[in-house]
Amino acid sequence: MPIEGYGAGFFHFAGMASSGSVLALPSGIHGWAPRLPVEITEAALAPVFAEAAALELLLIGTGAEPWALPEALRWRFRDAGLRVDALPTRSAAATYNVLLDEGRAVGAALLAIS
Repeated sequence: MPIEGYGAGFFHFAGMASSGSVLALPSGIHGWAPRLPVEITEAALAPVFAEAAALELLLIGTGAEPWALPEALRWRFRDAGLRVDALPTRSAAATYNVLLDEGRAVGAALLAIS
């Protein structure tokens, strides 16, 4: 389902609101613990890797600022056969919605903007 809106610490989707960060995956939209880019780890992304076969691309929303994905994590995505792009949350949410609307197998891991 698309991200309908976002703001300081929340996301709107499916007529509901969620505080904090979210994962948008084929299984649905779920709360996600990371609040800062340094908390985006392989363990935090375990739900993504569990659904990797149903995805072609994961967009990581890094909050208000750009953040470079650590090389080890890039290799983990490559090993899982999943493309990844990290960009500020506003851009990641917008791109996720466009690709979802096109029928692409896309997921998003979005840090809430504080």
